[in-house]
Amino acid sequence: MLVFAAGSALAATTAPKAVQASKPAAITAANVTTQLPRGVVPTHYDLAFVPDTDKLTFTASVKINIDVTAPTNTITLQAADLAFAKVEMVGPGGAKEGAAKVSVDAEAQTATFTFDKPVAKGAHVLAIDYSGKIYKQAAGLFALDYDTDQGMKRALYTQFENSDARRFIPSWDEPFFKATYDVQVTVPTGQMAIGNMPIAKTQDLGGGKSKVTFATSPKMSTYLLFFGLGEFDRATAKVGDVEMGVITKKGDLAKADFALKSSGPILAWYNDYFGAPYPLPKLDHIAAPGQSQFFSAMENWGAIFYFEYALLEDPAISTQTDRQNIYTTVAHEMAHQWFGDLVTMSWWDDLWLNEGFASWMESRATEHFHPEWNSQLGAIGGREYAMGLDSLATTHPVVQHVETVDQASQAFDAITYQKGQAVISMLEAYVGPEAWRAGVRAYIKAHAHGNTTTDDLWIEVEKAAGKPITAIAHDFTLQPGIPLITVDTGACAAGKTTVSLTQGEFSRDKPTKTPLAWRVPVSAQVAGSSSVAKTLVVGGKGSLSVDGCGPVVVNAGQAGYFRTLYTPKAFAGVAASFAKLPAIDQLGVISDAWALGLNGQQAVTDALDLVMATPADADPQVWSKIAGVLTEVDGMYDGASAPQAAFRKLAIARLSPVFQKIGWTAQAGEPAPVANLRAALIEKLGALGDPAVVAEAKRRYAADKTDPSAVPGALRKSILAVVARQADAQAWDALHAQAKVEKTPLIRDQLYTQLASVQDEALAAKALDLAISGEPSETLAANMISRVSVLHPDLAFDFSVAHKDAVNGKVDAASATKFIPGLAKRSADPAMIGKVTAYAAANLLAGSRGEADKSVAAITDRIKVRKAAMPVITAWVAKKS
Repeated sequence: MLVFAAGSALAATTAPKAVQASKPAAITAANVTTQLPRGVVPTHYDLAFVPDTDKLTFTASVKINIDVTAPTNTITLQAADLAFAKVEMVGPGGAKEGAAKVSVDAEAQTATFTFDKPVAKGAHVLAIDYSGKIYKQAAGLFALDYDTDQGMKRALYTQFENSDARRFIPSWDEPFFKATYDVQVTVPTGQMAIGNMPIAKTQDLGGGKSKVTFATSPKMSTYLLFFGLGEFDRATAKVGDVEMGVITKKGDLAKADFALKSSGPILAWYNDYFGAPYPLPKLDHIAAPGQSQFFSAMENWGAIFYFEYALLEDPAISTQTDRQNIYTTVAHEMAHQWFGDLVTMSWWDDLWLNEGFASWMESRATEHFHPEWNSQLGAIGGREYAMGLDSLATTHPVVQHVETVDQASQAFDAITYQKGQAVISMLEAYVGPEAWRAGVRAYIKAHAHGNTTTDDLWIEVEKAAGKPITAIAHDFTLQPGIPLITVDTGACAAGKTTVSLTQGEFSRDKPTKTPLAWRVPVSAQVAGSSSVAKTLVVGGKGSLSVDGCGPVVVNAGQAGYFRTLYTPKAFAGVAASFAKLPAIDQLGVISDAWALGLNGQQAVTDALDLVMATPADADPQVWSKIAGVLTEVDGMYDGASAPQAAFRKLAIARLSPVFQKIGWTAQAGEPAPVANLRAALIEKLGALGDPAVVAEAKRRYAADKTDPSAVPGALRKSILAVVARQADAQAWDALHAQAKVEKTPLIRDQLYTQLASVQDEALAAKALDLAISGEPSETLAANMISRVSVLHPDLAFDFSVAHKDAVNGKVDAASATKFIPGLAKRSADPAMIGKVTAYAAANLLAGSRGEADKSVAAITDRIKVRKAAMPVITAWVAKKS
């Protein structure tokens, strides 16, 4: 699954403790109280169901082959929002063994079947007739409505991760319980039905109905089951013996061409990398209109689901960044076909075995096939995002203890994804890419179609590498937080520079805490040199002897997951050599300096001095980082108009020459990073109020209807962003009118999203009312509220609390405990701390308050940073001016 990376990071559990080392997967008993007992194990589900898309209900029957390990009168499985008509036990030969009394625990999401006499040890078949709901948000079996020139259409899809298969099929809805599936569905004749496997048979029932039977699936966990139904188009391409497909609503196949053409080479490359061929006969990529607060794509085995913005490339609105995001999302979800689907974590504690590795593999595939995108530089942004969460006390270990459904949902966050990816990159660099791949191949081979815990992987990598990496891996995955490596460089003698290293901990809200201990792989090189020295910092101390004389860059190549704090003298040398550092190290140095400056461990102006010293020909992604730092500072002024105006003048003066160099118009053959920078600078300069950019964006938007070149598709989002942010009532109403008549869901959603991005508070309030009015699509409302919270967090939070039931009705089940408290995280108002705490106490169970705790921590940190940093930055601006 791919979550929203930066827009709405999901919650972490509070006040974590380092968990015990995970053990190889030989689990015979449930390891937490909320897991099902292991005494009854499903081996096969035979499901038949009939959806009623008009009434938003379905009826179903399922026969579940089970193995009973000891006689029992009761069988408990998971079920949510299901009504049971009949439950009975059948012997292997088909003989009825008795009906069951059904007891449902709605809070625990379980159903217990009690039989008059014990069910004997051995094989049985549990036969269940039941009915359920079709939802309007992405959970269980759900419906998405979309407008077309022929009127409104409705399509059905499923979303089961992490714990929503139980809304569709009474089941052992935990990753440990793998089984095979036969699925049969009665559908309107002429509509396309999609499953994990190809269709084995279609039978015309008459009366406009057909019965579709899918081929039997391999063993898999419940959360990977998939079904889709609607008026779809499908295109295919053969990759060896596998039929690769893309599925869209009718008329949109051309928009999926890039995804289809990209996925074939990725599949072949993954087959080789993992040393195991993709085991299913087909692999579909399925695009659906709408969106979710929880995810953008889902790795159902053989039937990957995407919201349209994550898969379709529309020349009317898609950017180069969109194109790259489509590629990385496809690569991420395809990596899950091995890491997650073929080999699955035993329980949600080890979710990162799915998500961290898929994130890492997406980066590897992108580097391999599109080196011109410089994706390794983008990974620094992901690492920084993870460190933003990991430096607060509300963080959690990569391998974390999960008990409840809510806690499992909260585990899908930047620690699991981006920190997981960064740790894997660090460990791969430590053992070497060939040894790492050999270990991964051995792991896949040893555990195919089974379940694992994290140590199963370390065992195989350690065997392949011949290096003891498990202790290092445990340090970075079983405890939270970020190592801080303090650097002191000595004199250069005989052509070598000695570097002393001390390990501490980077914490934004626990500055006096006793640092945790890590074994930290560290690399360093003299600026401009090609020679890299490496060591492992153990016991808090280390040293390096680096070839060459001159400033030494620590974490050279940025493979390490740690912050680097130079002594003032050492940093002065690195800063003086900044222009000749590789782009990846420029990003690392400026990121560390900015984070440490905001935390008071380094002069906050050090990073700003690097901003001013960056050469005009620096990598576009370095300039994107600089633009991000400058707009972050701008946001800190929070209404202090005079000093903010002075800062904006300086920031615009710094960025404008870069933008003028690349211009508004794309040049033939220009590198992709330049196209991305153009769009980013339009938005950032627009946010800074650059008169020239704002005026030109408005001019182009006004000319769009008469001049086809005024708003090219690659810039449409950026131009809309500037116009919407700066909108007055008349401009906002014009955008609203445009949104109401737009038929293309990708463009329509973008217009409504921009209506919620307005800087004017009264218009932002109007956008909030619009969000819950029923006019935007059901799945778009929550995104509009989230977008308002970017500039107006207090307004969005207060509105959502006041309209709690209406807002929660627009939020999918997996985000129900996180959405409203998460809206406050960008606030700097001390009163908001009490509001969030009060909301959590009144509405959330104690184990489900992770997002609320994280918001409180973020607000507290923001207040502290503004108080300490802004006077210093304002004085610095005055000097520079």
